[in-house]
Amino acid sequence: SSAVLEAIENVIQDVLKSLAQKKAPVLTLANRSDWRNIEFKDSVGLQMIPHCTTKQIRSDSPRSAPKFALMLKILSVIYKMVQSNTYATKRDIYYSDTLLFGSQSVVDNIINDISCMLKIPRRSLHILSTAKGFVAGNLSYTEEDGTEVNCTCGATVFTVPSNVQGIKNLISHAKFMLIVEKDATFQRLLDDDFCNKLSPCIMITGRGIPDLNTRLLVRKLWDSFQIPIFTLMDADPHGVEIMCIYKYGSVSMSFEAHHLTVPSIKWLGLLPSDLERLNIRKDVLIPFTKQDQNKLASIQKRPYIACQPMWKKELEIMAASKLKAEIQVLTSLSSDYLSRVYLPNKLQFGGWL
Repeated sequence: SSAVLEAIENVIQDVLKSLAQKKAPVLTLANRSDWRNIEFKDSVGLQMIPHCTTKQIRSDSPRSAPKFALMLKILSVIYKMVQSNTYATKRDIYYSDTLLFGSQSVVDNIINDISCMLKIPRRSLHILSTAKGFVAGNLSYTEEDGTEVNCTCGATVFTVPSNVQGIKNLISHAKFMLIVEKDATFQRLLDDDFCNKLSPCIMITGRGIPDLNTRLLVRKLWDSFQIPIFTLMDADPHGVEIMCIYKYGSVSMSFEAHHLTVPSIKWLGLLPSDLERLNIRKDVLIPFTKQDQNKLASIQKRPYIACQPMWKKELEIMAASKLKAEIQVLTSLSSDYLSRVYLPNKLQFGGWL
């Protein structure tokens, strides 16, 4: 915490120095959403290059002055919280002055910018985000406040903890971990008692694009148990994108890649080649939209696809067919096909990439 306080004090000292010299204060931060500042490393995923281009938030420019003021405001909130050892969610910060901030996304974006500028992970800034992910299966742990969580009891679902760093005493006999894209599929597998039927496993869903806590938990479980991690996504560009976020990280959070990515994650399904192999009827598939085409084209150009020849092939199949499928498409074969046939076969015979 002293490092956080010192980092904030340095920023404020620079502002005061500029004012003393009658110059307009400026905040400088890395351009974190620019692909040119990102390098791909097999062992880490997408990470920021050491000397990347920066942008300035100026206090004397009408365009950036409001953001400059908001960044100082949130820095003061963080400083007080670290000093008093209290925590707040991003939502709490937004609701402390909704008129000033205008929207939740403004707060979220500034917090990421501050984290990047200070080179300090967000949870060390005492800011928690409300977790939206779920976890179930063969896992128990103790939360920071001493609450004992046992996910092993049947079809119980637990929300991913909001302070993943604080959890301890992790125990699991799981043979693998399954990351499920959507809540509906996750619930369906729970109803079918999938976590216990095949062999004990841990299931996690970020319920779409994963939030930071879900990604931190996946990484923590990987560090703790070193078991295989598989992903179950829709066979569409959006599903592939979500899987890549878990595996390689995202451009906007590349400055924190070391805590968030698990490059050993495997693509279990739904593979575009599965649709042909299982003779899925064309009438239950969904035609691509222009947006899907653009998203797929952008994914195909990403640096990590080049080192994944099998993925490349799957994306080419998807691009050629211009059709996408949700995991639910497997119910056209039988209502419990996913948990009774598809997943057991895949896991038994190594049907992942």
